[in-house]
Amino acid sequence: MSVQDAVLDNQARLAEPPSDAVLDIAHELISSRRVEGTSVYDREGHKLGTIHSVMIGKRDGRVAYAVLSVGGILGFRAHVHPLPWPLLTYDVDRDGYAIDGSREQLEAAPSLTLDETDRLVDREYQEQVSAYWGTMPWWGL
Repeated sequence: MSVQDAVLDNQARLAEPPSDAVLDIAHELISSRRVEGTSVYDREGHKLGTIHSVMIGKRDGRVAYAVLSVGGILGFRAHVHPLPWPLLTYDVDRDGYAIDGSREQLEAAPSLTLDETDRLVDREYQEQVSAYWGTMPWWGL
């Protein structure tokens, strides 16, 4: 094998990931810090907003909903929509989440101010959110 062939062969091997390489998109778990700031799209690929935070049950550890931030500049005058977690599907091609919903549906959905997201939201409100989106409440029945 010539030097040139050896260099080309080496470059080809470096360009291909090893067969035992773990790709990030294949991970089953993701840190909440990586979810925050992730874009959310409708099924046609239009960006609806970004995930501000994820609300997790203190006792059972289940993800209840994502807080979707829409509008505003640097957080000012932004409003947020709680989206039940089962609505979100990770879209590998967009490196973000997708929902089966339109911007119009989102604009009509229950919303909160950004300041309200860290405060206790009662079950009645959470039931309204679940009913609007057609999902079960995160705690079940």
